[in-house]
Amino acid sequence: MTRAAIAITWIDSEMLSNARVVLIRPHFAGNIGSVARVMRNFGLTQLTLVEPVADHLSQEARQLSTHGEHLLDAAIVVPTLDDAVADCVCVVGTSASVEGGYRSRAFGRPDEVLQEIIVALPAGPCALVFGPEPNGLSKAEVARCHGLIRIPTAADYSALNLAQAVAICLYELRLQSLKERGAATAPSQPVAPFAEQERMFASLREALEAVHFVWGTKGDSLMHAVRQLIVRARPSPNEVRILHGLARQLRWVAAHGTDKQPEDEEPIHG
Repeated sequence: MTRAAIAITWIDSEMLSNARVVLIRPHFAGNIGSVARVMRNFGLTQLTLVEPVADHLSQEARQLSTHGEHLLDAAIVVPTLDDAVADCVCVVGTSASVEGGYRSRAFGRPDEVLQEIIVALPAGPCALVFGPEPNGLSKAEVARCHGLIRIPTAADYSALNLAQAVAICLYELRLQSLKERGAATAPSQPVAPFAEQERMFASLREALEAVHFVWGTKGDSLMHAVRQLIVRARPSPNEVRILHGLARQLRWVAAHGTDKQPEDEEPIHG
């Protein structure tokens, strides 16, 4: 096997196997089955369902999955988005609406945003998150994502069927992976998983509130901007520990009015 063939095999079997489709509260079994079929078309194997309304093992889902039945059988069901992406190094949501502070700062076309996932995939699992059919992702769910995809559609009707949206995104993901064939390299440093980053963000928010940097009616919006600034850097576990230390020092100064070094009173996760 040539070096180029080895690189192609690695990208197909390893890189794309790290790509995860997450469906939040899907309402229709047929849509879940259709998503499984699309995943089979484009070579993805990880399907996670967050608090599904529909039964992914129903006959309707299986009928529409067409050679993707094994993906339905292997699908993981979890109660929250955090559970679905705890081990992920990059989490990208999808939304037809990009209005408001949370949605307007970090959205782009599928080709723009999914290139970031291709870069992150060698470091670990990455998730594409799709909201429920009736109303899409909530503001709180969008805030947990590192980026947001908006598929360009006609202005007077932007709502796509769930499986159609997944198909467009997975087509673009595979297209981006094909462009990278033969050029894949190991990441220069590991990226901290989502769960570790979330613990850091919770600690950092508490500290920024203590010094009144994040405060008042615009606190959520400002914290979202801070999150986006940090996640774009794809922080390593060590960098997450540094931010934990920064947060702890800020809390100490806020409480004691001094720059004295605090003792390690709590472990730093990372």
